[in-house]
Amino acid sequence: MSARGGIDLGGTKIQAVVVDDANAVLGEARHPTPTSGGPADVATAMANALREAAQAAGCEAAELAGVGVGSPGAIDAAAGTVAEARNLPGWEGTFPLAPALAEQLGTRVALGNDVQVATDAEAALGAGRDYASLIGVFWGTGVGGGIVLDGRPWLGRGAAGEIGHMVVKRGGRRCPCGRHGCMEAYAGRAAMEARARERHEQGEKTDLFKLMRHHGRERLTSGIWARAIEHGDALATELVDDAVRALGAGVASAQNLLDVEAVVIGGGLGVRFGEPYVERIREAMRPHLFVDERPPDVRLVELGDLGGAIGASLLVAGRSAAP
Repeated sequence: MSARGGIDLGGTKIQAVVVDDANAVLGEARHPTPTSGGPADVATAMANALREAAQAAGCEAAELAGVGVGSPGAIDAAAGTVAEARNLPGWEGTFPLAPALAEQLGTRVALGNDVQVATDAEAALGAGRDYASLIGVFWGTGVGGGIVLDGRPWLGRGAAGEIGHMVVKRGGRRCPCGRHGCMEAYAGRAAMEARARERHEQGEKTDLFKLMRHHGRERLTSGIWARAIEHGDALATELVDDAVRALGAGVASAQNLLDVEAVVIGGGLGVRFGEPYVERIREAMRPHLFVDERPPDVRLVELGDLGGAIGASLLVAGRSAAP
């Protein structure tokens, strides 16, 4: 069978798809990322999501040509391992994710960086297809980045694209990575939630956690942040404004270094907030651009929440999604 599977592993959700040779989605499934346990529990949840997507496509997982996985953390594609995926439960060390999934699914598994495969998918099939060079910025649990230069993914020595760890304020807030002043410390959803909890515990009023409980969530998801903004919640508005300013400074700094044609904005928060916030990020970049009379195009992803999983599926064919 020529159908392929793709799994996008995120801090709050696992998105799985089955696609055909033309990259059309035949079936999909979304499961919450476990909040407790460890890497083996996450792998089981991923396998379950992929099986559900395969069932929706009318096939079994073992019949697929293979499954590609986009994962956060330090990726060793050859060994199939993921290390230091700190936004996932209990994932401090190295775990053989690809072998674990291959055993559960009965087919081969290829592993790549979650944000890079999503960027590659947009470069070939989505908002970046008209550009030879671009930066993908995925605003979600963390802030991830992917780079395409001259039509090819730029991976560096395996850790390129960590745009969330551009320093936007020396000696600034502590980031989930343990360092200080990173863009992610201000714009990553996990860091924003930690800051909101701290302020709320100090007595500041907010509806964020009331909305979270009302909607049966365990974390402040993108939808909860969006609802709080719609309700005019002052704390949520302040923290999202901080995030936009940090994104503007960090993305502009990356642009000053690489001078790409386009920046593509995605991720859970990016997709949820949509085009109005893409415009806000575009404007927040302007004061920091060295060549301000020739800014890059800044665009919202076109593949939405499925981009990461579709991009991951292309790993099975031994190629990236970049043209």
